[in-house]
Amino acid sequence: MSRDDTDDSNTTDVRHGNRDGDDHSAKRPNADERFPATVVPHPHPAAIDEDELLRQCDRRAQRRSGPGGQHRNKTSTGIFWTHRPTGHIGEATERRSQVDNQREAFQRLRMKLAIAVRTDPRSVDGPRAQDSVARRWRDQYAGSPLRIASSNANLAAVMAVLLDDLWDAGGQPSLVADDWNVSTSAIVRLLRGQPAALQLVNQIRQHHGRKPLR
Repeated sequence: MSRDDTDDSNTTDVRHGNRDGDDHSAKRPNADERFPATVVPHPHPAAIDEDELLRQCDRRAQRRSGPGGQHRNKTSTGIFWTHRPTGHIGEATERRSQVDNQREAFQRLRMKLAIAVRTDPRSVDGPRAQDSVARRWRDQYAGSPLRIASSNANLAAVMAVLLDDLWDAGGQPSLVADDWNVSTSAIVRLLRGQPAALQLVNQIRQHHGRKPLR
């Protein structure tokens, strides 16, 4: 797993700075107070190796019309991946190449899982214990600016683990920054790159009576 393919946009990187609008006495919510979520067993499906996730999925090709007018040929280019345990689907139909659509649909499925599904950081051998897959991703990106390009295959895995942590922390980046050894501004910047992820975190924050991240 590589940390290459990063986005080098300029952002002030204040190490563990309190840039999310939360006070320094912020605390994690009790487990039964957390934002309602679909919780699955560890490890998070978006964070596991590609081959392992593929074994949990069904693939379907959609026949679409090719060029040639009314009598044009039919070509199977659209690809749909269905994650059997959760029912979530990733699809891509816009490319002419079935191989390209297959790759794009799979990456969309991983990101959908990263945002829609949670694993519980408190459910592995006691409070705040972490499964080995999540720990591997934190260790790999520890101390980094979290500038991960949208084309980087690692993005969905990192987002899945980060969102698990933020869900458990009541949407407070200031409580998650130490776990990743990154700044809160780096966390917020990464969320901004995926609007659906930022929306989820703001829903979590609203649930706990906090102002949205901007």
